[in-house]
Amino acid sequence: MNTKVTILFLIFILMPLSTFSAADHFYKSKYAGEEKREIKSLSETDIEELKNGKGWGLAKAAELNGLPGPAHLLEMKDEIELSAKQVRAIEDLYKKMKQEAVPLGLELIELERELNNHFANRTITYELLSILLERIAQVQKKLRYVHLSTHLKTPNILTPEQIALYNKLRGYSSDDPCENIPIGHDPEMWKKHHNCP
Repeated sequence: MNTKVTILFLIFILMPLSTFSAADHFYKSKYAGEEKREIKSLSETDIEELKNGKGWGLAKAAELNGLPGPAHLLEMKDEIELSAKQVRAIEDLYKKMKQEAVPLGLELIELERELNNHFANRTITYELLSILLERIAQVQKKLRYVHLSTHLKTPNILTPEQIALYNKLRGYSSDDPCENIPIGHDPEMWKKHHNCP
């Protein structure tokens, strides 16, 4: 067999393998691996956030528009120099928010589990789907309200300077946090915290 025939033969044999490999990569879903979740629509992180009354991204409309959240305010109380009175007020807000958010988070987890199980067991119907989605939407609405309404209350406790510093420390200001390290902060730790190069 001459060299040209050998090369053509190898191309002919190997082409389907490379085509299959490219097609396999092309069609692979970004959700691959999530089918192993107990509740397909919720990650372990989602479930932990909901169980613990954490934000779950529900308060972005407030947080990213300059209305701080109580959990982060308490984490940063020293950096933004909260007074003892401010800390108590924010702790009260946080406690109330968690008291309302945790039961709603648990309810949402159970509703998503019920929806998941009906699909897994092939017992879902159009009517049941509509009912479950309406219940999920109502719980999500209440949960989001709890988080957003709590953010609405924090500016009344803080000074404008504290809010500005909070937003700067959180990386929401237009100033590049990697270039503008506040006085008194360890530059190396600051850069690490803000993922600076």
